Amino acid sequence: MANFCLMIQYDGTRYNGWQRQGNTSNTIQEKLETILERLYGEPVDLNGSGRTDAGVHAFCQIANYRIPRILSRYTCQEIQQYFNEYLPQDIRILGVEKAEERFHARLSAISKTYEYRIDCGSVANVFERRYLYRVEEALDLDRMQEAAGYLTGTHDFKSFCDNRQMKKSTVRTIHEITLELENGILRIRYHGDGFLYHMVRILTGTLLEVGAGDLMPSQIPAILEARDRSFAGFTAPPQGLFLMDIYYE
Repeated sequence: MANFCLMIQYDGTRYNGWQRQGNTSNTIQEKLETILERLYGEPVDLNGSGRTDAGVHAFCQIANYRIPRILSRYTCQEIQQYFNEYLPQDIRILGVEKAEERFHARLSAISKTYEYRIDCGSVANVFERRYLYRVEEALDLDRMQEAAGYLTGTHDFKSFCDNRQMKKSTVRTIHEITLELENGILRIRYHGDGFLYHMVRILTGTLLEVGAGDLMPSQIPAILEARDRSFAGFTAPPQGLFLMDIYYE
């Protein structure tokens, strides 16, 4: 089998997330697989590095697909050009590479980086409002950074997962959380080995509650220990979230 790796960028505003769904064709995966079927003349399964929610964006999503070598008659550049010719303008293929046969976009990944963007300037941002979550309250960034320190490391993040029926392990490792404020836009960046359903958005909502004074940084260990979704903060909306990068060996 020939294995191809795609580097994908998309604006998730008008899509129902990454993953193919039975009740809609309006997903990123479905758009890409439709073009793959047109290119090769038969259905092709695409493996994404992870599932982004409806309304969430990606600067660099990684996916791979395998086809019989007899069908592998196009160069990587030809595949990229074909995709970008037929994809809508809000989805682009940044690159195509041949991968080792055992490479799997999700299973081979060792860590990911997400970024959440918040508009906390004195005046709402006009031009980037579709990609920011607007917060009117003054935020204490020192308190938020202190709280982020409690969240880094290896923990059971069940309190930060919206899947209440989750049967697999909810233990994850967050390597780093950084906060950067520039021109009224706060960027919270999360680098970890993996993230649960809505985890980054719940982490963000919790940090925002700390920044607004509704939670104390010292309450974070108790929230983790509770392993109960109701103890953590609100789920921040999707438009401010970006998948930034996937890391492999």
